[in-house]
Amino acid sequence: MNIEEAAGIFTDPKAYADNERFHGGAAVLRREAPVCRVEHPDFNPFYAITKHADVMEIARNHRIWLNAPRPALGPKPKDDTRDDIPVRTLVQMDAPDHPVYRRISASWFTPSGVRRLNDRITELAKRFVDRMAERDGECDFFLDVASHYPLYVITSLLGLPEEAFPRMLTLTQELFGSDDADMARDTSGQSAMDALIDFFQYFQGVTEERRARPTDDLGSVIANARINDEPLDMLEAVGYYVLLATAGHDTTSSAISGGLHALLENPDQWARLSADPSLVPTAVDEMIRWVSPVKQFMRTANADTEVRGVPIAAGESVLLSYPAANRDEDAFDDAHVFDIGRRPNQHLGFGFGAHYCLGTHLARLEAQALYTELVPRLRSIEAAGPVEYTETLFVGGPKRLPIRYTMA
Repeated sequence: MNIEEAAGIFTDPKAYADNERFHGGAAVLRREAPVCRVEHPDFNPFYAITKHADVMEIARNHRIWLNAPRPALGPKPKDDTRDDIPVRTLVQMDAPDHPVYRRISASWFTPSGVRRLNDRITELAKRFVDRMAERDGECDFFLDVASHYPLYVITSLLGLPEEAFPRMLTLTQELFGSDDADMARDTSGQSAMDALIDFFQYFQGVTEERRARPTDDLGSVIANARINDEPLDMLEAVGYYVLLATAGHDTTSSAISGGLHALLENPDQWARLSADPSLVPTAVDEMIRWVSPVKQFMRTANADTEVRGVPIAAGESVLLSYPAANRDEDAFDDAHVFDIGRRPNQHLGFGFGAHYCLGTHLARLEAQALYTELVPRLRSIEAAGPVEYTETLFVGGPKRLPIRYTMA
């Protein structure tokens, strides 16, 4: 694979559904063009950043590298109409707004904050493993377990009724899976925008309800938040809900299911985990490194600068490739080996810097709870059909993971 072919992995949703192709291309770029200018007729130009150290340095320097106006890679029409999208989330914000808005919910996602959910998370983990036990030894681990379990956690945190959960799942898949025919609402190219509009309508109702009748959940905290002594703007409140209700479960679903796929592909690691369940915490971090559910975020230079000696002018953008950085041979020993006991593991699955994932502690707790419940109860497990990954440019993991198993 030459450099031009390798650079094509970032603009092709199918590349993220083909782990061999993606990581083969990323390895070429890390070795031969770690700061690679990518030009494609459907996208505005950008530089792909594939080395771990460079991704960290850019993420750390939030004074030069801004999220706005291009927080994530999308085709030209999406870039050109970003200002027309009414919903703004933490992803689109830079200082001084970003730290102020982040503080609205930050205390709910600290280690002590998520511990209040321990009992609920443990209960849900057991519920979904019990469902596996009821299925006569076969299920689709993504469709039946991984896609639902983290959704139940985050929507419980927001205080949404359980009857709303299926709708949240469908809208999330339509939003993040708009490049995948199995996930998109239709073929009009408007799937993501239509899902966003539906989210807006739903969470506008939630905001109005919580303002009229506050409760003790995170949903009420957002609805009744104040910035500079003024109530949070309705569009900003909705944006906050949308971010938490989507990224708050979809990324964890991908890590949990992609992690199980990695265990199936590495039976020695499954045997190791079965023999020593105390490895669950390090196994979960290795799953996150391995899958890297968030594929990229963009940063735009607000001054002339350079990365690894490559000049980048003010106004030009870079793509931070987390899956590529998480397989960087200079950052990880045996980077292409799935090792459930890996220490240290400085993966970038949660990002880095000012925009470090708000839900890091919650995601780890959820994944650890599920595997703590699952591992001791499984006696055998194997793939029961082809494993399929989502075609995406932004967030994704398995969309089909059929398994056959026996349980205690």
